[in-house]
Amino acid sequence: MMSAVSGLTPSDIAGRIRSEVQRTIQRSIKGVEYLGSAAPAVGLTSKVKLASRGTMNLFHYRPLADEVYRVPLLIVMATTNRGYVLDLAPRQSLIEFLLKRGFDVYMLDWNAPRPEEKSLRIEDYVLDFIPECVRRVQQASGEDDISIIGYCFGGVLSLLYASIFTDGPLKNLVCLTTPIDFRELKLFHNFSDERYFDVDHLVDSIGNIPPEMILSSFEMLRPASRVVGQMQLWENIWNDEYVRSYRMFDRWGADTLPLPGEYFRQFTKDLMWGNKLYKRTMAVGGHRADIARITVPTLHVVAEHDHIVPYPASKPLIANIGSADKEEVVLKGGHISLVAGANAVKRMWPKLDSWLSRRSI
Repeated sequence: MMSAVSGLTPSDIAGRIRSEVQRTIQRSIKGVEYLGSAAPAVGLTSKVKLASRGTMNLFHYRPLADEVYRVPLLIVMATTNRGYVLDLAPRQSLIEFLLKRGFDVYMLDWNAPRPEEKSLRIEDYVLDFIPECVRRVQQASGEDDISIIGYCFGGVLSLLYASIFTDGPLKNLVCLTTPIDFRELKLFHNFSDERYFDVDHLVDSIGNIPPEMILSSFEMLRPASRVVGQMQLWENIWNDEYVRSYRMFDRWGADTLPLPGEYFRQFTKDLMWGNKLYKRTMAVGGHRADIARITVPTLHVVAEHDHIVPYPASKPLIANIGSADKEEVVLKGGHISLVAGANAVKRMWPKLDSWLSRRSI
């Protein structure tokens, strides 16, 4: 007899029930495997540590091409994030891609600041850490010229460095998802509204800003994103490649670094409240840091759907920088998918290679 409702026989219905039960059992088994397995290894591209001091680490990646471009490349990571997002796994690594394309790659990555490093200020990064790494890269490569790629707030630090050290040795500058107009970081701005946010009391009370506070501010930008991500993980739990990719990105997203207290105080007052980078009134350690003073070739790559640094926040960079050779590229993707994942492999990586290769000889 056929079911009047569905048009299915009782045997068909029983078969579908058995299939769904089996599917649920398999999903549960994979879920247990997920919870019990070790986190995937990341940052596997071979490298050596050239320098380490306090929160600063400088790495040099071993070449993967027979011929290497003359101008070495220094990547400056954001101070809240680990650099391995650019080196998640073989074939999913911007670092590996650049090495295979013939670039001599170095990375300025960060350790969590210790309690006694709460007094670190923006000038320690711009006038000390970055210049020391530049000198080390020059020594290791034997070249005077250097290109810099700054990711997110690493791009802000790179812009400040470039605007102060205008006599070199910087040859090319690439900024990825870098904010300029901090008024356009809407939720961050509301979160740190000077009418009620007492940054002095916060820093004086706790010292370094804990990663939980920083991570919470990111998650507030998309409150449902973690729940949606977990639902998608559950739906794809038997897809080993999907699970592996999810775990790598989830590990990186949760691996947020604390910020030195004084650094955070400056960031809040000078950038969030004063918007001095956009107004061209920024000073670092007594040095004028106006991006109009930057004249080296500059590429700014932004993500069309970036919820952390939305396009209005990054748009003024190219308009205000002093370079004659300058270009903005807006690509599909978000803040992270711009630099890592399948979207980045197809869009951003080839563009970066094309732009840098012509300027690295």
